[in-house]
Amino acid sequence: MRQNLEKPFFQLQAKSQRQRIEQINRSTQNEQPDSQAEMFANRLRKNLKKLAKWARQNQVYCYRLYDADLPEYAVAVDVYHGEQTWVNVQEYEPPKTIDPAKANQRLAGAMATITKVLEIPAEQVFLKIRCKQKSTNQYQKQGDSGHFHVVQEGGCKFWVNFEDYLDTGLFLDHRPMRLLIQQQAKGKHFLNLFGYTGSATVHAAIGGATASVTVDMSNTYLDWAQQNFDLNGICGHHKLVRANCLQWLAEQASSRQKPQFDLIFLDPPTFSNSKKMEQTFDIQSDHVQLIRNATALLAPDGVLYFSTNFRRFRMDREALANLIMDDISALMIPEDFARNAKIHYCWRISR
Repeated sequence: MRQNLEKPFFQLQAKSQRQRIEQINRSTQNEQPDSQAEMFANRLRKNLKKLAKWARQNQVYCYRLYDADLPEYAVAVDVYHGEQTWVNVQEYEPPKTIDPAKANQRLAGAMATITKVLEIPAEQVFLKIRCKQKSTNQYQKQGDSGHFHVVQEGGCKFWVNFEDYLDTGLFLDHRPMRLLIQQQAKGKHFLNLFGYTGSATVHAAIGGATASVTVDMSNTYLDWAQQNFDLNGICGHHKLVRANCLQWLAEQASSRQKPQFDLIFLDPPTFSNSKKMEQTFDIQSDHVQLIRNATALLAPDGVLYFSTNFRRFRMDREALANLIMDDISALMIPEDFARNAKIHYCWRISR
């Protein structure tokens, strides 16, 4: 059943989150370090020493520095290097048993510590509050700053935004997948489903893909993808399609003249009941038909890469027994996400 989630609810939630973020940012000015804050600072320094060296050696400019390593500081800290260094901080929603004032104080202390350890101005550190989502409100716009910055990855350039959306436009945990696609894309036709800001397509095009199709339902993200294309000089046979991916994929799979792709990337949401969709989507119950439709578009010797970040996901191998499936999850977890082996699951699928 579709939930009755009205727009004013989103606006109210976004407003309350912004107010809390502003309150925390003001609190950092007077925050005094305590013993726990020093533990957090020491962990940041330890991680920075290890990961900064790894990042330099592997030409990684954007990486996760800290991911709730200490239970008292349940935040994710991502570092982005461009013309400046920016830090994107995401707080995991604390349990209701935690006193809100104490949670705010600890988060303010974490923000102050991050600026000190990384030696950057507070203006270059951005905070997001992640709540448990029951629908698609994680995709609602959070602000209107319009501030975009350029970062690099694997010889590609991307626009990122730290203020206006819950996510920045570049999912750092999928770096190995994007690099793999880039390595395998030469001379191939590439399909990017639920394409978001088109980062995987940029990698494919830079890797030599002769043509691509990127499908997403959001005009905002397709415009963002086009900006990423322009930033990298991508033109020609690289098409952006605004459509419900589920419907588009089903229509193409049932067509008498199916388009064929040598390489497909399928990274659907865990759950969606967007008003733009005719029905609710749930990755666990709907993944079999989704994968069948995607593999129907594979060219001979084509490969589908399927990924999900649903932690309790179970692949229905029996229902997909006619496909060749290799679980490559362990290979797709980058060094900076090594503490969280369940950040996502990935399969290499062929017919």
